Amino acid sequence: MSYVRPALVLLILFSLLVGLAYPLAITGVAQAVFPAQANGSLITRNGQVVGSSLIGQSFSRPEYFWTRPSAAGRGYDASSSSGSNYGPTSQALVERVRGDVQRYRQTGVSGVIPADLVTASGSGLDPHISPAAARLQVPRVAAARHLSERQVSALVAQSTELPLLGFLGEPAVNVLKLNLALDAAAPMTREAHASD
Repeated sequence: MSYVRPALVLLILFSLLVGLAYPLAITGVAQAVFPAQANGSLITRNGQVVGSSLIGQSFSRPEYFWTRPSAAGRGYDASSSSGSNYGPTSQALVERVRGDVQRYRQTGVSGVIPADLVTASGSGLDPHISPAAARLQVPRVAAARHLSERQVSALVAQSTELPLLGFLGEPAVNVLKLNLALDAAAPMTREAHASD
């Protein structure tokens, strides 16, 4: 009994300390210092959550910017986040990339297509594309929205996020935020939504 009692006391003590007190303290600090990030970096429109700035969404209509392909099992489902694990010699990867390139060619794109528009990110959930990938889509989006390319390009420029501290990472465009800015600048009519 002299060995069991101290072991039980330590078990209970450390269970309370590490299993309850520490997680509550960290959660409290996160909620106080970084409330938006601690709650999923949610994006709302008209009081309703429309997504997260951390997880991509699939857009396929011509009046929206398209994001990069997702390697996650069911589109941008965060519960199935993963890379495809296809190697550069994988025929399945070659066919998928070929299909994505063809999709852009059918919209009138010629020339070089940025790699991020036809390859998935490591997590399969990246919500960002490069500014070059966004600029490539400006003519299609402008035509579908009946806007000038200059207006749409200005939205892309406003939505471009610069590298952290000016040098960590690359400039990027969050596709959901850009599409929401598009909706705010040039709302789609109900008829246009119904026709898709």
